[in-house]
Amino acid sequence: MKASEAGAFWERNAKTWTRHVRAGYDIYRDVLNSPTFLDALPPIDGQRGLDLGCGEGANTRHLARRGAHMDGIDIAPTFIRHARAAETAEPLGISYAVADGTSLPFAGASFDFVTAFMSLMDMPDIDGVLAEAWRVVRPGGFLQFSIVHPCFAPPHRKVLRDSRGETRAVELADYFSARHGEVERWGFKSAPAAEKAASPLFEVPRFHRTLSQWVDALVGAGFVLERMVEPCASPELAAAQPVVADTRVVPQALIVRGRRPREAVGAP
Repeated sequence: MKASEAGAFWERNAKTWTRHVRAGYDIYRDVLNSPTFLDALPPIDGQRGLDLGCGEGANTRHLARRGAHMDGIDIAPTFIRHARAAETAEPLGISYAVADGTSLPFAGASFDFVTAFMSLMDMPDIDGVLAEAWRVVRPGGFLQFSIVHPCFAPPHRKVLRDSRGETRAVELADYFSARHGEVERWGFKSAPAAEKAASPLFEVPRFHRTLSQWVDALVGAGFVLERMVEPCASPELAAAQPVVADTRVVPQALIVRGRRPREAVGAP
């Protein structure tokens, strides 16, 4: 599957996706994945950053509020339209553009850091995207991204619950089964029944890669692996938001940071 084909799915998803995430239905993102990602960041105040696959811009805005000078790109024009509308309503100095992650419209070494919140796993040419991230980040800068956990969110994943409805285990399979564009259809389980009935299911192309394939791609692009974080809900958060209780059994997401060396050793 080409990037343009994957992007067409996200363009069709974008209107409903924006409405649902802004209504608070993406609980994993709001209460666990994004807060953990932000806590794991090095200092970014005063630095210039690029958010890859920014969607409607929620996380880009979080970064700008931390003092970063942000650009955001997404392949879906509707996402960028919503992101720009949010910037107009609350100016944070963010510039947004429609762009493909394999062909970024920026000069080399333009950014102090690059982020990608739960977007890289939806891109078919990850080697091309990581090569572009390496190109646009300055020597000494970093790339930090989150993805669905390759080990604990493989093509088959089923949460097993006890008689009280509490998570007791997560059933996993097909870890080594490659996926390159098979379309999954789903919606946010936290959305009200009436909203679910009125909304089309999201159609999301799946590109499953093993953990070793992700690490090989990151290192092959020239980055040095610096940190990995696996978001886990606290007992208090799991009790307050049972949707994320499964992350106390196995993680649902993985956060990775790589740094471009100051020297050109290993550069593509």
